[in-house]
Amino acid sequence: MAHFENFTRMKSLLFFLFSAAIFAQTPVRTVVGDGVSVDSYKFDGFRPLMERGDDAIYVLNFWATWCAPCVKELPAFEKLNAEYADKNVKVILVSLDFNTKVESALLPFIKRKNLESEVIHLISTDANDWLDQVSPEWSGAIPATLIYSRDRRQFYERSFTFDELESEVQKFIKP
Repeated sequence: MAHFENFTRMKSLLFFLFSAAIFAQTPVRTVVGDGVSVDSYKFDGFRPLMERGDDAIYVLNFWATWCAPCVKELPAFEKLNAEYADKNVKVILVSLDFNTKVESALLPFIKRKNLESEVIHLISTDANDWLDQVSPEWSGAIPATLIYSRDRRQFYERSFTFDELESEVQKFIKP
């Protein structure tokens, strides 16, 4: 009987852990408008996107529609997304737009700029709660970019041209 109880507890624990892992990556909401959609995550749900252990190189750009330097550099990320997709480089544009502006500002911006990279929205009530988890060096200024692979991470609190961005990504492709 003890073995059966232990087995049942183990199954329950595994189910809980599996459910928690799936839930952690589930967006809080998906906002849809005018043929465009964006998933919104709280930081705990977003964190797994910064910790994938597969063979890809991830380029996470933190930006907002109201940030002029962010908007200016977006074409570099779009070009990288298009030119490096076959090299297993994945670009994710992490919008830090205000929660109340997702429908009125972010969705129209994505449509107007015809963004092809994956865009997600990070719901933030207090960035001080999670900035250090992205990088201890991050002051909170945007644009900011995290590039990582299974065995390497680099954080940049700056703007990029395409050539600069490509040069940094190449360091991950050719270590």
